[in-house]
Order: sequence, then C-alpha cells, then structure tokens
Amino acid sequence: MTIPFKNIPQNLRTPLFYAEVDASQANTAQASQRALIVGQIASGGTGVADTPVLCQGIADAKAQGGAGSILALMAAAYIGADPYGEVWLGPLADNGAGVAATGSVLFAGPATAAGTINLYVAGGRVQIPVLSGATAASLATALAAAIAANSDLPVTAAVDGANTAKVNLTAKNAGECGNDIDLRMNYRNAAGGEATPAGITVTLTAMAGGATNPVLTNLLTNLHDKPFDFIVSPYTDSTSLAAFTALLNDQTGRWSWQVQIYGHVFTAKRASYAGLATFGVTQNDPHSTALGVYDSPTPAFVWAAAVAGAAAASLRADPALPLQTVTIPGVLPPPLTSRFTLSQRNALLYDGISTFTVQQGGVVAIENLITTYQKNAFGQPDNSLLEVETLFTIAAVLRRLAAVITSKFARVKLASDGARIAPGSAIVTPKVVRGALIAEYRAMESDGLVQDAAVFAANIVVQRNSTNPNRLDVLWPGTLIGQLRQLALLLQFRLQ
Repeated sequence: MTIPFKNIPQNLRTPLFYAEVDASQANTAQASQRALIVGQIASGGTGVADTPVLCQGIADAKAQGGAGSILALMAAAYIGADPYGEVWLGPLADNGAGVAATGSVLFAGPATAAGTINLYVAGGRVQIPVLSGATAASLATALAAAIAANSDLPVTAAVDGANTAKVNLTAKNAGECGNDIDLRMNYRNAAGGEATPAGITVTLTAMAGGATNPVLTNLLTNLHDKPFDFIVSPYTDSTSLAAFTALLNDQTGRWSWQVQIYGHVFTAKRASYAGLATFGVTQNDPHSTALGVYDSPTPAFVWAAAVAGAAAASLRADPALPLQTVTIPGVLPPPLTSRFTLSQRNALLYDGISTFTVQQGGVVAIENLITTYQKNAFGQPDNSLLEVETLFTIAAVLRRLAAVITSKFARVKLASDGARIAPGSAIVTPKVVRGALIAEYRAMESDGLVQDAAVFAANIVVQRNSTNPNRLDVLWPGTLIGQLRQLALLLQFRLQ
C-alpha cells in the first residue's frame, strides 16, 4: 500500500517521529452567504460612495447612510427580517443630475374639536395634537417640526413661504425612489383610533418629480470577487436592472463557469395590477426577483429589503424549503380594498412578478417568490428557472460538489479505469471520482437537496476527455428536490 505523503520526503535518515496533516477528507465547511444592501446615502452619512462596507447593525447603517437615507431604511428593514446574517452596505451618492421628489400637506381650518393628526410618511406615522380652535397655520408649523424631529423619515419639511398653511416635503435622496414615498392620512382609520379632527381638512400632494438614479458601475466593479448571495436593489429602472443582469449572468457574470460566485437580486416594484403586468413581461432574468406592491404605505425599496431578509433567513438554513408563508416584517399591507385577488396574483406569477398575501391581523407573508425568467433564447415559455428555491438549491449543490473535488482530489494523479493502483496512493480513476460524486449525492439526498439517488447512480457519466488526458468530464444528471406548492382535492361526497 502506498501512503500518499505530500510533504514528508522518502530519504529521511534522522529519527524518529514525523507527521503531516491531510484535511482533504474532513472538509464540511459551508460558504458564508452574505447580503449586500444597495442604496443612496444622505446628508450626514459617513459611508464612502461606491465602496462596500460591512454593516455592524442598524445603528451603524444609520451612521453610514445618514438618518432617513434610502440605504439606512433598507438596511433596517433587512436586518429586522434577517438579524443573524452577514450584511454589507453598498453606499451610493446621489446622481449629480438627480432631482429630488417633492410633495406637500395643505391644511384648512380652524379645528372645531380636539383630536390628533395622523399623517403617514413612507409608512412612518407622524402625530400632532390638535386643540379646538387650532388654525391651519399652527398645524402646518407643528407638522413641520414633528417631521424634523423624526430623523428616520426620508423627507425634510418646511412651511411654505407663500402659504403658511402648507408644508412642503422634499425627499432626502434624489432619484426615482423619492416618488415612492407614500403620503396618507389615517391609515388605520376610525377602527384604529385615527380620524381627522372636526373642522380640519388635509389635502395631500403625492411625492413626485424625482428623477435620475445613481449609476451602479463603480459600486459593482468594487465588489470584485467577494460573494454576495442576497443583493437588494431599490431600483427597477432598465439601466439599473441591466447592470445587475450583467453582474450575475451565466455567460460572463457571477453564475458563469469561470466565476462561480452566484447570487440573486431582490427588488420590489410599486404599480397597479396592470402596471405590474406590463413591467413584468419586459423582464427575463433567472437571477432577479421583483415583488409586486400596490397601495402600501411602505416604500417599495423597503419592501425589497424586507422580503430579501425574510427569504435569506430561510434560504440560508435550507435553500430547497419553500418560502411560501414566510412572514415579511416591517412593512404595512395595502388596505383590504387594494389587495390583489387570487386570479390577479396568479396572473402576475405568469408575468414574472412575485406575490405576497396578508394573513389575519395584517401580517404580510410571502406567497410565491419567483424569478423574472419566463422565456428561453427562442422566446418560448420556459419554467425551468422559475422558482427562487431552484436557483439557491443549484448554488448549494454546486458549492458542495466543488468542496468535494477541491478537498479530496486537489493533488492527485489521473489514471484510466482498470489501471493497477496500490490502495491509498495519490492516484484516481474516473470510477473513483464517480464513486465520490455518488456518495456526495446520497449525502445531499439525505439533506433534502436532491432525490432519486439510484437513478442518479445509474446515469452519471465520468470519463477522461478525449483530447486532454489530464481532464475529467462529468455528466451530472441529478434531480433537485421539489416544493409542495399546491394540493388539489376533489371531495366526492355521498349522501347515502
């Protein structure tokens, strides 16, 4: 038997004991599955634009991004859903050509009864007390002060110079995300104790006019080869989505054979049912997910971070376990009358748009998280890469196979099947590698990643390359584990 020493030489004459350590059979490590939160920094943020940095908690995210910045709000939502994951921040400066969205709140009065103003800004409630007789101007002054006191809101506020009953709001970050900052009164309505005091009327002008998002090129370049499995983007404009597609694509990106870093982008799109369907059919990326959101007080960029965090916590534990019913904390559901029907949600799932449901008590949960991939290169329907769980399971399988090969066969010689090889020598044949891959497949089957090990063992092919004698080619015909999505039952009852 030839023991495959790699360091201890054969010509030793000095006694006595020598040892080398071989860890090739002991590797059970798993890759760190990091998250990257991409977003803009605001005034006071210490983050360096286009330079990824490890996030050390919500307070650090607020310091890096600046209070009320897109980056800080997204990081807080993500960490709230995935408190134990490794999170990195991808700070972006506002585009120099960017325009900040604006909106306004206009009061009319005076109040004829006491009460409370309940204004929701990006899902955050701002309350001001109202005394009977309070004038519109006094309410505007109080509201501007209350908004200024809440630094986590994504807007600044100032009383209009020409109309003292009006409060002008400006997004802290320039760009299209500011248009998604929702303004509404009394979200919880009278049943939740929210009603505008008698005599007072409030007219809201929605946030609008935000334009020109940051360019992602420098930030994505500065990621280098650092893996990020969960990438959260606040942007759904075509330029930004194209940049992420290039980052992750199967030909030259992170999913390509020469890079093998993998990763997935999570976004959210706010639009009506028709708007979401129109947007969804223009997308076709197996490494991107877009959650459809309509009429929620919470901005879509916060939804994106929250759903990514909720998904990451589950996918990291088990990439094949279905995400349906996983709760999404930190977001407010649309009012009952604005929620999509079953038929609408089902249609959106055919248009590349992911869906959620609202459980009893207003708890939001994932319904089906899919990729935007819908058609193959010939424009034909293709559901092979539809489910997010499929992509994360593939990444997990590939990483385990890479660990087996690089640990056990990093420095070995290759012989053809049938060669006479001493047991334990640093020589392998295609059959030896085939056996290792079958053993790993059975282990993955036990872990619930794949199925049908007997069929796999009968069909796997491991052979020497016909032109390169130092290369093995493998056909790996595995069957991924599935997810229980639907159960259809026909209740065929009898009366007798």
